[in-house]
Amino acid sequence: MTCRGVMFDLDGTLILSDRDLGGYRLLPHAIDTLNELDIRGIPFVAMTNGSAFPVGVQAAKLAVLGLPLDAARLMTPNTVAAKVFADRGYRRVLVLGTAGVREALEGESVKTGAPGECGPYDAVYVAWHPDCTMPDIHAACEAVIAGAALYSASDVPFFATQSGRAFGYSCAIGGAIARVTAVEPEVTGKPSLHALDAVAARLGIAPGEVLVVGDDPRVETEMARSGGATGIGVTTGTTSRAEWADQPPERAPHHIIDSLAELLSLGLIQQD
Repeated sequence: MTCRGVMFDLDGTLILSDRDLGGYRLLPHAIDTLNELDIRGIPFVAMTNGSAFPVGVQAAKLAVLGLPLDAARLMTPNTVAAKVFADRGYRRVLVLGTAGVREALEGESVKTGAPGECGPYDAVYVAWHPDCTMPDIHAACEAVIAGAALYSASDVPFFATQSGRAFGYSCAIGGAIARVTAVEPEVTGKPSLHALDAVAARLGIAPGEVLVVGDDPRVETEMARSGGATGIGVTTGTTSRAEWADQPPERAPHHIIDSLAELLSLGLIQQD
């Protein structure tokens, strides 16, 4: 299968964050690999399931590390959610997330509200919300019961950090709302096809031409497999080589690499 562009995961693939998302550490060969793609004229983006910051804010943090990832090359579930909400004609969205989540959506022309603010709402969006309270969950449940659609930035329970696996708040909060309302959240981040379609559109290629590189079989490779893309599993994050080899077909990577230095030698990327 020939690929014409690359999507990288962030945490566990290019970097490792600390648990509070306040600091980043580069993983080996991240800068060299991205720079070589630039030299060869191969388009790439990074797509994170992290939703705490607007892309401009996070891109600035990554630039300090030397990664060639400006806002145009960085995508989050908020990026994808804004397009989904616009396409579906939602006028106002109740957000369970930090101020950064609301700022990201407002920057994409999505009108938002927070728990305690009056509705009505067309949708509820659950994102990075470490300070979520029971009143927040109650407000979201009431909105969903009243007819609002339910979305989540991520449905993944853990992500890789410098000190091991960290808890995915969106997954837990969305699960609580689903238990009360019997409505499962629609995911806008990986592994949704919403995310893959958005990545392909940003790269200017078809979804099946995307090379998806990530550390989590439930996220990147599941998305690649379900969307007809090519999945590369790395062992620098949450998943060991033995765990990659034990994945079911729908989550199995097409290739496993122990270092980003191996990526271009696979010969999977076609240069235009």
